[in-house]
Amino acid sequence: MKNIFENLFIFELANNHQGNLQHGLSIIRSIGKIVRDYGVNGAVKLQYRDLSTFIHPDFINDFENKNISRFLNTQLQPSEFLALVHEIKNEGLISICTPFDEVSVGLIQDHGIDVIKVASCSANDWPLLERVALVKKPVICSTGGLSLSKIDNLVSFLNHRDVRFAILHCIGIYPSPSGLIYANFINKLIQRYPLIPIGYSGHEAPDNLDIIKVVIGKGATIFERHVGIATDISPLNAYSLSPLQLEKWLDAAVTAINICGPTPEKKIHQREIDSLRNLMRGVFAKQVINLGEKLTADKVFFAIPLKENQTSSFEYHETMVATKSYSPNDPIHERRLIRSKVDIIRNIVHDIKGMLHEAKIAVGNSFKLEISHHYGLDHFRQTGAVIINVINRVYCKKLVILLPGQNHPPHYHKTKEETFQLLWGDVEIIMNDKKRIQLMPGDNCLVEPRIKHSFSTINGSILEEISTTHFKGDSVYEDEEINKIDLIERKTIIENW
Repeated sequence: MKNIFENLFIFELANNHQGNLQHGLSIIRSIGKIVRDYGVNGAVKLQYRDLSTFIHPDFINDFENKNISRFLNTQLQPSEFLALVHEIKNEGLISICTPFDEVSVGLIQDHGIDVIKVASCSANDWPLLERVALVKKPVICSTGGLSLSKIDNLVSFLNHRDVRFAILHCIGIYPSPSGLIYANFINKLIQRYPLIPIGYSGHEAPDNLDIIKVVIGKGATIFERHVGIATDISPLNAYSLSPLQLEKWLDAAVTAINICGPTPEKKIHQREIDSLRNLMRGVFAKQVINLGEKLTADKVFFAIPLKENQTSSFEYHETMVATKSYSPNDPIHERRLIRSKVDIIRNIVHDIKGMLHEAKIAVGNSFKLEISHHYGLDHFRQTGAVIINVINRVYCKKLVILLPGQNHPPHYHKTKEETFQLLWGDVEIIMNDKKRIQLMPGDNCLVEPRIKHSFSTINGSILEEISTTHFKGDSVYEDEEINKIDLIERKTIIENW
């Protein structure tokens, strides 16, 4: 269940399965078939209430209370609920259950249910949440009616108890009109809790297919709806989907997911490259250009169409040298065979800026940027680091940035003591060739003087280093070849980027 929260579709049995086991089984089977047809990550959600403890004894037979009346009329025995759980799993679906009391949490454990769902009305019910946290199952919390400060409380509570959880934006109005969905709040939740999966629990009208498309576009990855089957004596409520409506809703959702793409990354297709190339300008000779002449700007011009293997305006640089003679209007066919040091450094700086922007880390302009290329600039993207020196007094502050797939080689410091905190990305620190430490954002790692350490990353990382004063020549590398290289040769200093 590694990716249980990734594009997870949760379907709650509408109308409390009408308190009928066979009716509940029918809904589950209908959901199972549709989920398989669409190939999505599907789950069915039940609700457990121990009515003897959930309802005050003085009101246990209060049929005038519509909620109590509904709970009493639709209750099932634990054995019947277990039959529903078995059917959910038989259909290849994830089992989810909402408990409304502590006894029901115990029943969830007994039934081997995969995920616990916390209803909006219970999202600040601390006694119930304490019991839920003890189970150590994945938890999904709806947040209908909760202010941002109350959601903060919920997140803090679950984080302190090491619960793996997700948050669902939810509007507790049944059905929810489009004008009260506040889908932009999903962006707020994603930005505020970047490590927590964010989803949407919907109660809009069944024929409203706009909202699911919008919330997917906003970045939600979990989606909840009520699903049921109408009978002669019990029609569906105004916010639950019939099987036919579920198919249309899922079709809209899958379409939106495909439009948004499987990851935040962009894949550039050859068709796109070919199409754009037809509009790119090529480089042409403005005059006679002899073999060995530099292709300076006064000797060339730019125009369409761009010919096969012709130098484009993007590739052109006035330091290019003609490898043959050209007549006026001839297409230029030259390549920059060797990237200049300036090109390499500029690309590194642009990548670092992009990572800082993505991580929302502002560094200002009062610093020196140091590119450490232990085996040369050509090998920097394999081995090296970018260091932003912010302060170096009795105390020292730096940002250490590794590009995706990069490592920083084993070394130690003769006098400096460092504490690293991962601000963004992923990093592994190896201490004395033995101790491997995987840091999550926010985690700290102390490195004392003369302790050998190295860094590596898969997707890139930004570390904050707080240390004692940094002195030139204090670093000693395991690879003696690095130690032999003069600092001026293996470091490039930039003061204005």
